[in-house]
Parts: sequence; C-alpha cells; structure tokens
Amino acid sequence: MSSGLDRLLGARLPGPPEAVRRGPFRAEAFRSPLHSERRSARVGAWLGLAFVVCFLTGLTSHLIQQPPGWFFWPASPVWLYRVTQGLHVATGLAAIPLLLVKLWTVYPKLFEWPPAGSVSRVISRLSILVLVGAGAMQLVTGLFNIAQWYPWSFFFTDTHYWTGWIAIGAVAVHVGAKAPEIRRGLARRGTPAAVVGLTEEQASERAAVDDAAEDQDVSRRAFVLAAGLGVGAVTLTTVGQSLSPLSPISLLAPRAPHVGPQDLPVRQTAQGAGVTDVGPDYRLVIDGPNRLELTLDDLAAFPQRTERLPITCVEGWSASGTWTGVRLGDLLEEAGLPRDTEVVVESLQEGGLFRMSTVAPPHASSPRTLLATGLNGAPLVPDHGYPVRLIAPNRPGVMQTKWATLVRPA
Repeated sequence: MSSGLDRLLGARLPGPPEAVRRGPFRAEAFRSPLHSERRSARVGAWLGLAFVVCFLTGLTSHLIQQPPGWFFWPASPVWLYRVTQGLHVATGLAAIPLLLVKLWTVYPKLFEWPPAGSVSRVISRLSILVLVGAGAMQLVTGLFNIAQWYPWSFFFTDTHYWTGWIAIGAVAVHVGAKAPEIRRGLARRGTPAAVVGLTEEQASERAAVDDAAEDQDVSRRAFVLAAGLGVGAVTLTTVGQSLSPLSPISLLAPRAPHVGPQDLPVRQTAQGAGVTDVGPDYRLVIDGPNRLELTLDDLAAFPQRTERLPITCVEGWSASGTWTGVRLGDLLEEAGLPRDTEVVVESLQEGGLFRMSTVAPPHASSPRTLLATGLNGAPLVPDHGYPVRLIAPNRPGVMQTKWATLVRPA
C-alpha cells in the first residue's frame, strides 16, 4: 500500500498545452534573482521568527486570562506582561510588511504550469494556502482589534486563539516540507550546503541565479533596504504605545501612553459600562468569616499604600500610573481570610465579559496589589474605576477590575 501511495504522490500531472504558454505562464517569465530561493528563504526566516514570537506571547496572554490548573504566572517583575504583550503586538504589526514581502518573492510560483507537477505538489500548495490564509486572518483581525473595530459577528478572542494554533501548525508543516529548500536558501553561497539535494543541472542553474544577483547588487540592496524600512517604519510608528520613550514618533499608534483622564488611557468608560451613578450607599464587600462592608471613609481608615504600576491592555498599549489605596492582603486578613486566598473581584458593571476577575494567590498576597481609590495624586475619576478598582502587578488591563463592589473567595 505504501508503494502505491508513493507512486500516486509522485505521479506527474500532464503538461500544459502550448497555447497557454503566454505572458506570465512562459517558462522564463520571471528571471529576477529577487524571486530566488535564497531571497525567499531569508525573508521567510524573519517572518517565521515574527510568527513564533507573536504566537508564544499571545499564548501567554491567553493562559493568563484563562489559566489551566497547571499554569503559574508570577506577580513580579511588574513589567513582565507589559513586555510580552508589547512584543506580541509589535511582532504582529511587523509581520504584516514581512508577509507582503514574502508573498512578493514567491508570487511567480502562482504562474507555474502545470500548477503542480505531482499530487504531492498539490498537497504542498494546499498547505501553503492554509498557512497564508491563517496568517493573514491573524494579522488582519489583530490589527482591527488594536483599532477596536470589529466588523464581524464572531468572538475575536476565541477565533484569534484557535486560528493562531492553525497558523503555527501550518508554519511547522511548511518548514518541514520545505526544509531542503530552506537549508539551501540560508546557506552561504558556494558552500556544499547551498546545493545539497540538487542535480548537477539544478546546481548550475542555482549558480547562474546567484551570479545574476551579484550583477544586480543595487537591486538586491534596494530590495533589502525597502523591506527593512517597511518593517522599521511600522514598528517605530506604533511601538511607542507600549514603549513610552518612543511615543513622540509613534504617529500610527492608536493610543498614546499619557493621553486620557488623569494622564492614563481608558479602554472601557464608565458610561460604556453603565456605571454612571454611584451613590452614598456604596459599599465594598469583602466576603469572609468576618464579612466587611466598607464605605469609602472606612477604606480611608486603613493604612494607605502607594505603588507605581502599569496598566497593560491586551491591545498592546501600556502606561504606568501612581496608585493609592489599601492592600488587598490587608483586607483579606481583616475579613478572616489568608492573604494568599484566591479571590474573585466583582464590578458594579452589570454585564460584559470582564465584569469580574480572579486574583490568583501570588497576586492576592503581593504587597503591591491594591484596591485603589486614587491615581496620580487625585481620587479616581469614574472612567478609571471610581469609587474603587483593583490594580495588581503583572496582569492584563482587562483583569484590573474597575468599579469594584465585592471580593469573595473563588
């Protein structure tokens, strides 16, 4: 059976009629060395690296928000999630021009005739279709998410997560299928590795392409420069949303780190959350053996702490603020609970995916985790969570519950 399958996969498909060998379908239609195996492999290596970094950092964010039992995420260093999510968005944006450049280097293969010389080539091309489709889906929907524009009916988070697995799986299959070509493309010219697996005739053709590339050195350098400038421009004009020193030149970033109420951006406004009228009967409830029902004056009677902590949004922007409030651990202890109790913080917001969040033991017991009532030297404004909000180190912004009203054991 195996030999029969091998014969099927290796079977040559019929050649094209002469009538279709016109224009881009001519055998010699694309002779530029910029479409060479070497150029494609090197661009592909950078694109693959961007995909892998983007996938791993995105997976990290997903696990933090929906942690399985085995997953552990520390409360320190406080900047770790800021770095991983900033990398996620930055590499995703950089991958857009890289993907376009990669497609440009290989698009002549669309005009090969026959479209695939064998059944195995058909399968290979179908796998590439999955790779390009999943990759484009990830990059486009991720870009729209950064802009908070959702012109679709599906749930972005789940779709982005599962499409990420499809994309990275397709990358792995593609690398495995194209390993010989990739090794040759990345090898130094003139070394045995640069012609491994090629017949003498193919090696001669490869040398001719390399010679042509040397003859067109200006075009080659211009290609590399254009690709680098494209990636650099996209990165530098957006990365300032998470890397504050570069914010003045991040002209394409959807948010600036210090623009917003109390010098901090806002993802969800009080009006959007339906929390517009917090009256004098407000209480913060800490549910435990010694149940607490605290007014703002009661909270003010506890020891006040001030911490410099970042808000890091899953959309890539982050900014640090100086927060003032009561340590969560102090309130848990006052309510008769251990300081490292895993708790759920619920919001006055009546609906929405993130009206509550779970605070794991490392964060609950951290001395830097606060139920904050002030930001940057002033009481919280409604858009930042007045009267009380959670602020904990090294967590996504969507898990820093605003308008907190109840803390209970998970």
